[in-house]
Amino acid sequence: MNTGDIFPDLLGIDAEGKEVKLSDFPGKRFVVYFYPKDNTPGCTAEACSFRDGYESLTAQGYVVIGVSKDSAASHQKFAAKHSLPFILIADTDHKLCEEAGVWQMKKMAGREYMGIVRTTFVLDADHKVSHIISKVNTKDAAGQLLEAVKE
Repeated sequence: MNTGDIFPDLLGIDAEGKEVKLSDFPGKRFVVYFYPKDNTPGCTAEACSFRDGYESLTAQGYVVIGVSKDSAASHQKFAAKHSLPFILIADTDHKLCEEAGVWQMKKMAGREYMGIVRTTFVLDADHKVSHIISKVNTKDAAGQLLEAVKE
């Protein structure tokens, strides 16, 4: 996925088991952020940053959506534990991750494996990618995003 590309309409299943599409939110702009795993330190910091910046983001017309390969049940617990007010998509087959180009080879402790590369996409009301943040500051993800869209 590159700046100017149209993001897929069908995102997947949310924590409640409901199908979510971008077209369900006419006229809205989107923050779609991909993260590796619920309840890990970096992913929790990022989610809590978006939670803390949620009012500022929604005031600017954004719908915030987090995506990982965790299950809907895992997302429910993660959202409840950290009071997350936004949608979490369970991309268990990593189809959306692949479409977005964030399902990639990773290395940790000398081991190679396929996983989600932490990335944030900003979409306009026509679902076109306007910004991509690939070096995410997990502790200030919302602030970093608001700064990026100001430019």
